[in-house]
Amino acid sequence: MDEMKGYAGKYIVVDLERGKGKAEALSESVAVNYIGGYGFGARTLYDYVKAGVEPYSPENVLAWWTGPLAGTVAPTTSKYAVFARSPLTGFFGFGISSGGFAYELKCAGWDGIIFLGKSPKPVYFFVDDDGYEIRNATGIWGRTTWETEELVREELGDDAVRVASIGPAGEGLVRIANITNDRNRQVGRTGLGAVMGSKMLKAVAVRGTKSVEVADPEGLFKFSMELNERCQGPKTEKYRVYGTPANVLVHQKLCCLPSYNFQRGTFEYAEEVSGERMLQTHVKKIVACTNCSIACDHVNEVKDGPYKGTVASMDYESLNMLGPCCGVRDLDAITKAVQVCDTMGVDTISAGVIIAWAMECYEKGILSDADVDGLDLRFGNADAMVGALELLCKKEGKLGKLLAEGVKRASEIVGKGSEKFAVHNKGLEWGAYSMRSLKTSTLGFATSIRGACYLRSGSYQVDVRGAVDRLKLDRSRGKIVYDGENSYAVIDSLILCKFIRGALAPGDMAKLYSLATGFEMAEDRMILAGERIHNLAKCFNVMHGASRKDDYPPPRAFEEEMKDEGVKGVRITREEYDEALDGYYEARGWTREGIPTKEKLSELGLEKEASELGLEEVVSFRAG
Repeated sequence: MDEMKGYAGKYIVVDLERGKGKAEALSESVAVNYIGGYGFGARTLYDYVKAGVEPYSPENVLAWWTGPLAGTVAPTTSKYAVFARSPLTGFFGFGISSGGFAYELKCAGWDGIIFLGKSPKPVYFFVDDDGYEIRNATGIWGRTTWETEELVREELGDDAVRVASIGPAGEGLVRIANITNDRNRQVGRTGLGAVMGSKMLKAVAVRGTKSVEVADPEGLFKFSMELNERCQGPKTEKYRVYGTPANVLVHQKLCCLPSYNFQRGTFEYAEEVSGERMLQTHVKKIVACTNCSIACDHVNEVKDGPYKGTVASMDYESLNMLGPCCGVRDLDAITKAVQVCDTMGVDTISAGVIIAWAMECYEKGILSDADVDGLDLRFGNADAMVGALELLCKKEGKLGKLLAEGVKRASEIVGKGSEKFAVHNKGLEWGAYSMRSLKTSTLGFATSIRGACYLRSGSYQVDVRGAVDRLKLDRSRGKIVYDGENSYAVIDSLILCKFIRGALAPGDMAKLYSLATGFEMAEDRMILAGERIHNLAKCFNVMHGASRKDDYPPPRAFEEEMKDEGVKGVRITREEYDEALDGYYEARGWTREGIPTKEKLSELGLEKEASELGLEEVVSFRAG
């Protein structure tokens, strides 16, 4: 076979128990059928992690994959994805990060790394162009992510080395632990930092000095420059000026800004935590990831007060979940909380939802003063929010140990009706989009492969833009989510930043892929690959027990009416949700229980998977 273009054509399989690694060739068939990133991750998890393998078991894998565009001139492509069976959900664990790590890994000559087993002692993995080695990390075990980056670079004698690491939360198996690179970029969701900690793997460091060969260098350069120009247009302006916190006031107006643990869709102090206010009072600098012309990352600095000198990158999700969702209006404290999450290695979204749940429990008398370690854990108490977060990250005290389990398990431990306002799907905490006033979004969140997530289908967009009646649900919304998931599966496999989507015209993703790899790929064939990838990931979830029961939003969406002006009385009825969910399964060609059929999987070239899962006799929704 001729040397692959775009792809490095090889990846590393590391046996941490034996302290050995080996290079494996990437097959052309896998490349074309699964594209990269999400697709390679779905293939890896399905093949390696069979039913019965627990998230913290050495048999669980931790797979790192780039896409075919990483390391090239194509904009917003310096992204990598990490995969494992999630300790938070028990299902498909998946997160994407940006910065410069993926660019460096591809320039070292590798498409990805698969970690197997568990090391007998703390280690980190160093990739140095074609070479790689497992190194002792005993001296940096216990350090924060920011400290780890500096110490690894110091040991390797190179400040340009890219480092992705876990903090004390990952080491301590906090279920919402993440992986941090470049200080402010994270593989944020589904607890993959805890899987990394369970393997005693502290960090992955990469140095790459090569160039990535593409099929049509001139064509890719020319098209990339065109895309860069489009990225400076109106579709990305709000991200360039305010960053994603520009969404605060937009969502406030639509009554979909989650506040007080999703009890409300507006926040009376929204102006004080808006992107506009933040730009005036806190933004220190605006930075871009490698090969990105958008530059959405707004870094805050606290200029005075008890948190003076605190620096953290601020995005909408972090701002909302540690701010309005907890009733907190203090930007200084929110910035401090994000810094704690980043350095200790914890997902800001999950952390905010868990603390907001605890605040509601405390206010309702379900958690006592002793249960919360003496904190005055009422909504709006900024210092208590930061204090609870620090306990969570360290797994300290009665409260810290409870919250470190994630909101689903914590609510099951506490009981007393607290499960009714534990806001999650499949165990993954909900993001910063109201459930009841963005109903298409809610269907997308609840059917997401990895649990509550807005990034797997983008279904919130039709609600926010007014393309549909966002306060109603019907069968047609299922097709909207289906189309979004297939398209986003391609984006997450290439891997592109979601913010470039407004600059892309139909056919542009296929064009980028063909220019980089030389594999001619029409848009419809690429979307079919997205459908294949999504179905394979679903097969993984089915293997681990997923069914219709796992595709519902939390009780608060059904049982409580909204009280905000403009949406008073709005809730989701079970009848309308079931109708929309049926529409989604029908669009997918799955059963009424949400199980892929042999017919559908065969259409996608997944006959073997259908047979392995025993789906020969399963009847499709349309046939049934």
